[in-house]
Amino acid sequence: MKNILKFIVTVGCFLALTCGPVLASDGKAAKPSPDEAIAMLKAGNERFVSGKAIQPHTDVARLALAGKENQGDHAYATVITCSDARVPVEILFDAGIMDIFVIRVAGNVLDVDEIGSVEYGLAHVNTPVFVVLGHTQCGAVTAVTKAVQGHGHPLERNIPPLVDNIIPAVKKAIEDNPDAHGADVIPYAIEENIWKGIEDLFMASPASRNLVNAGKAKVVGAIYDVSNGKINWLPEARTIEILKKVEANPKRAMEAMAE
Repeated sequence: MKNILKFIVTVGCFLALTCGPVLASDGKAAKPSPDEAIAMLKAGNERFVSGKAIQPHTDVARLALAGKENQGDHAYATVITCSDARVPVEILFDAGIMDIFVIRVAGNVLDVDEIGSVEYGLAHVNTPVFVVLGHTQCGAVTAVTKAVQGHGHPLERNIPPLVDNIIPAVKKAIEDNPDAHGADVIPYAIEENIWKGIEDLFMASPASRNLVNAGKAKVVGAIYDVSNGKINWLPEARTIEILKKVEANPKRAMEAMAE
């Protein structure tokens, strides 16, 4: 039964990518549900890893469509990931033009610029899912981990404030994994940095919290393995735990809209 359901989801995702979106009653493209969007991302990565990528929405017709239509009628995911050249978002999800609203920054940190971009992706591009995509061998997390352990090196003036969001993640990784030392801490810190990013988003963005609480969007974490192309999807339950923690924090931002 499980295999049958997986086959149905895979076929559905394939048809959504190759045949175009289903139209809603108002004539605009109907977005997938959050779970359907996640399934589309997972199916795309499976195709990429297995060498069966279909490279959808990369032809001249799609370019012409992009010149006439709003990305909000097509994009099904917002993704933040690292600027690392080993993490080509559309390729690893086997997606194309107008499929994914992408935010890239060293260390996939979520500060004011990135959080504003996420809000735009969720509330204006109307994507039903937001993915915080970390990756193995992350240079930013590695550098911060070494610095926290007392082995840092001089950095250009604008880099420390860029990666300072990673420091609490590294410290928690060290605290939660006392048997890990040196470079062994890095994989734990990479995952913890994803959870820290999600917490930072929820603390600063009432709009994102509202969309998730209303069931209109999901926020998920994942780690991309640069050595084999596979994505390890992290437990969605942890996101819900973080959201509940933030909702109980009196320091969370409360006004969803700018003045």
